[in-house]
Amino acid sequence: MNNYRLQNNTLYAGVDEAGRGCLCGNVVVAAVILDSTINIEGLNDSKKLTESKRKLLAKEIIANALAYRIENISPDTIDKINILQASLLGMKQAVEALYTKPQLVYVDGNHAPKLDIPVVTVIKGDQLIKSISAASILAKVTRDEQMMQLHEKLPQYGFNQHKGYPTKLHMEKISKYGILDCYRKTYKPVRELIENA
Repeated sequence: MNNYRLQNNTLYAGVDEAGRGCLCGNVVVAAVILDSTINIEGLNDSKKLTESKRKLLAKEIIANALAYRIENISPDTIDKINILQASLLGMKQAVEALYTKPQLVYVDGNHAPKLDIPVVTVIKGDQLIKSISAASILAKVTRDEQMMQLHEKLPQYGFNQHKGYPTKLHMEKISKYGILDCYRKTYKPVRELIENA
């Protein structure tokens, strides 16, 4: 994995999101600038880590990062501007809100937000660049916590199990109990349930 700074000592942020493929809830975006003097062991794509490992790493990232920011883009905004634009909006907001300003931004994937500093997109960046891995972990842990809060209010929907993703269980639950305000109405499985109701 690449180190936290480039060889010319350029300070950079890593950016990633969680929840793009979910049927409900926010898309959560994180931007992180790591401290090159502190090595956080075990950083990786959040999907490759256990839930307990993600939570431990998230605490370590928050305690040791030079700067981090987490942004939430609502289901209403996702429905208005589409999930790609919502993700890019979250990336832009997260980077611009960092209290330490990076000179370069690495973004996981192949779509870049419009910023007044250089942006480099990296396919599988959450496996290659530590600051992107850190952002991936913060975004995933934050979104999972939001789903657990939803589960506590509405346990019949099983958010603790499917975390909002379109699993067979999730589709059965919303077919039985209905569409909530937190659902993304433009997503095909949700839209079809609304149309057939």
